Amino acid sequence: MKKNSINLITLGCSKNTVDSEVLLKQLHDSGFDTAYDSEDFAETVIINTCGFINDAKQESIDMILNAVEAKKAGKIKHVIVFGCLAQRYAEALTEEIPEVDFWFGTNDLQKIVTAAKGTFNQKTQYDRILTTPSHYAWLKIAEGCSRRCSYCAIPVIRGEHISKPIDLLVDEAKKLVQNGVKELLVISQDLTWYGIDLYKKQALTELIDRISTESGAEWIRLHYTFPTGFPLDLLDLMKERSNICNYMDIPLQHINDRILKSMQRGIGTRETMDLVEKFKTIIPDVALRTAFIVGYPGETEKEFLELVDFVKAAKFDRLGVFTYSPEEDTPAFALKDNVSQKEKQRRADYLMKVQQEISLEHNQKLINQTFKILVDSEEEDYFIGRSEFDSPEVDNAVMIEKSDKIKVGEFCNVKIQEADLYDIFGKVQE
Repeated sequence: MKKNSINLITLGCSKNTVDSEVLLKQLHDSGFDTAYDSEDFAETVIINTCGFINDAKQESIDMILNAVEAKKAGKIKHVIVFGCLAQRYAEALTEEIPEVDFWFGTNDLQKIVTAAKGTFNQKTQYDRILTTPSHYAWLKIAEGCSRRCSYCAIPVIRGEHISKPIDLLVDEAKKLVQNGVKELLVISQDLTWYGIDLYKKQALTELIDRISTESGAEWIRLHYTFPTGFPLDLLDLMKERSNICNYMDIPLQHINDRILKSMQRGIGTRETMDLVEKFKTIIPDVALRTAFIVGYPGETEKEFLELVDFVKAAKFDRLGVFTYSPEEDTPAFALKDNVSQKEKQRRADYLMKVQQEISLEHNQKLINQTFKILVDSEEEDYFIGRSEFDSPEVDNAVMIEKSDKIKVGEFCNVKIQEADLYDIFGKVQE
């Protein structure tokens, strides 16, 4: 192992990625030899954990146990764990896995640097070392969540929604663009709530307006809006500005009135359908990404089929499906989890099969059209990129025929020639 070396491993969502990037910068500036998600052994391993659902928890625990085994074998000296899992279960984990040197929560970056024998610099507390490709970056605009969805433990783990001031975010966006970022992926647990705590009003549209006007970003993409109280003036801004991608990530979770009420979503069937229709009316070519939960306590076959019919009718461009996972300290935890895991998985598989047919239909309509593509990487046979309708890692990839006109991290125009379920094939145009 290298002396004074640190390997930072990140699990979970893109919000965790941003936290790790800030921490990585502070550790690097403190003189550590830093690595990110490396397979090489380092003197200290720091693990940023996820504690959202059971599978994510298990992945985090497995990673911690692997690090502990490496420590026992003398391959590393110190193990530090932070993030959502540590925030939520620190007391129990400390007893179960005493070999971990330090446990920290989600907002303890300064303490982590100190524990590693580094110095946290307040003047650079928002600076980051990007772990994404250099041409795109996540822009986290808030911490926590003030919703009370019955199934979700995020407010328990990360606390109330805390908006980051507009001026700070605009400055951060500018700095990212000056350093070569072309696409800003705007994230928080709930974009819709942005500004309510800080300015006593919704301010998402104002924020995106300023980022669009002042940052110089060529693409701005929005992730995780909440349907209740969605700011419709944002759609008008999206339609007006060419650098705001016609893309919206808006998890709807279900369509049945009874289940939405039990989920405490603050919106019903009719309002949800009307909102989807407004999106498509105001921005006809908008790509909608959503997510649904199947197997929620008490979900009947009839209620599930209502969701299936909604998906067939709405024809979402992108869709994710989660099986319900009971989480301690949430209102739904008190409900009887009476849908078997086997049945939950059957429903999830069926809904994804329905979506696959929709996805194929969407993609085949792209054939013979030309799109502006941001090139993410180069493989042996293709360059791989994305259109404005696709977010990195979760959406379609555009496989571009090799050409010396293409550069990773740059835009090019690509004519689509073939399309299947998730991959699209094309050729660069002059």
